[in-house]
Amino acid sequence: QVQLVESGGGLVQAGGSLRLSCAASGRSSSTYIMGWFRQAPGKEREFVASINWCGGTTTYAGSVKGRFTTSRDNAKNTVYLQMNSLKPEDTAVYYCTAASGTTYDYWGQGAQVTVSS
Repeated sequence: QVQLVESGGGLVQAGGSLRLSCAASGRSSSTYIMGWFRQAPGKEREFVASINWCGGTTTYAGSVKGRFTTSRDNAKNTVYLQMNSLKPEDTAVYYCTAASGTTYDYWGQGAQVTVSS
């Protein structure tokens, strides 16, 4: 079992930056693939980014590539999502998730990110 807790959401103006953190606890959490998803009001949850267990491989959705960066510190069992050049369309609840295999099995409670124009 893995527990995930996000923090760092908030309100920011367009063009600004925010950094989300996801603290993981539980068995072998540092070996999991970690992902970020988001869900805007009235829309389906969508993939944002992922990072493998050692941090050597990252993947991004096209809509955030070049603006968002995910990283991890396994010593702290924490994953980060640095979000720069934020746009109003980035407004959503952001979820941290962990995969031990091919599916994301564990999810955090979500962090609200609101970008004003």
